[in-house]
Amino acid sequence: MFDSLARCVCLGSLGALFVTLSGCSSVDSASNRLANVIMPYKIDIVQGNFVSSEQAAALKEGMSRNQVRDILGTPLLTSIFHADRWDYVFTFKRQGVTPQARRITVFFKGDVLSKVQADALPTEAEFVASLDSGRPTGKVPVLEMTEDALKATAVVKPVESRALPPLPVSYPPLEAASD
Repeated sequence: MFDSLARCVCLGSLGALFVTLSGCSSVDSASNRLANVIMPYKIDIVQGNFVSSEQAAALKEGMSRNQVRDILGTPLLTSIFHADRWDYVFTFKRQGVTPQARRITVFFKGDVLSKVQADALPTEAEFVASLDSGRPTGKVPVLEMTEDALKATAVVKPVESRALPPLPVSYPPLEAASD
């Protein structure tokens, strides 16, 4: 009796060991499948200067450097070797979406704009629409107060008018005189 019980325990242990060892590869592949389904959150990466097609259209030959800077902002890249060239580079990386990369280069002769080279640039409305993450936003609340609500929250405190003391005619020395 004891011999058959020991034999059953030994065979059961051997079977459990076999099942455990054979499951190692399937556990590994299951964890890989689980990792592919559950993705960690990755932040959106925005780098550089966004330049819209409206901004690029506002550039005209003969503008000064300051006028170009007022329209496009400070250039991302300037070089002492290419002092007459400003580069505006923009990249936008988001999880699950192909990265956006745009470049606009302005060339100067002296302090005057001479040429503009640019990729196809979106309008501001197109760019804002591309920022939509697809999450439902829900109803936007009205942010205006009624006249009654304004009157209820308005607290009018009378301003106390205090006469300020007169300014001193002479000031004390900043450092103590040494004896």
